[in-house]
Amino acid sequence: MSTQTPQAVESTETVEAVETAEGQYPASTVEGPTPEHSDLVAQLRASRHFLKFTARGLDDEQAARRTTVSELTVGGLIKHVTSVERAWSAFIAVGPAAMPDFHAMSEADFEERVKEFRLLPGETLLGVLTAYEAVARGTDELLLGLADLNASHPLPSAPWFEPGARWSARRTVLQIIAETAQHAGHADIIRESLDGQKSMG
Repeated sequence: MSTQTPQAVESTETVEAVETAEGQYPASTVEGPTPEHSDLVAQLRASRHFLKFTARGLDDEQAARRTTVSELTVGGLIKHVTSVERAWSAFIAVGPAAMPDFHAMSEADFEERVKEFRLLPGETLLGVLTAYEAVARGTDELLLGLADLNASHPLPSAPWFEPGARWSARRTVLQIIAETAQHAGHADIIRESLDGQKSMG
């Protein structure tokens, strides 16, 4: 399968196998502008796979169901990670202007952020997964088209960022990968608590 990328960058995929609870999952190794571009996109795709895999066979009610003392659900986590990836990809492209100013956020703004973790009335698992796929395609195209992974932007002002810190495109991609992998683990626990299904093992 080929991936269209900006600036006419061509990419192809080779297939390896990763063992999961459902057998072997074909993991893409993307050949991009440099081996590092390829490795970053391939790892991000693998992390996305394991997150989406936790939703296999679920209906909307199950995807929205709490199965532990946590408020988190499988569908809500996929929805949240979609928002996270969208925001950080925009940061890579245009810098801190793409992200909200924490100090200017209202109580209503924070309530909207909390909603990212839940499937709301009228939202479906299919809709959430479709949105995630669209964001993933955009991120992959952006990353494979980057001329310089060292290009950096100042981080927006927020209590959880060091004042004056800058993140390169590389560092930002690693953040997306880390958050996706972390939440894939959360979703795996939620799914196993629901019906005993596991992503691996």
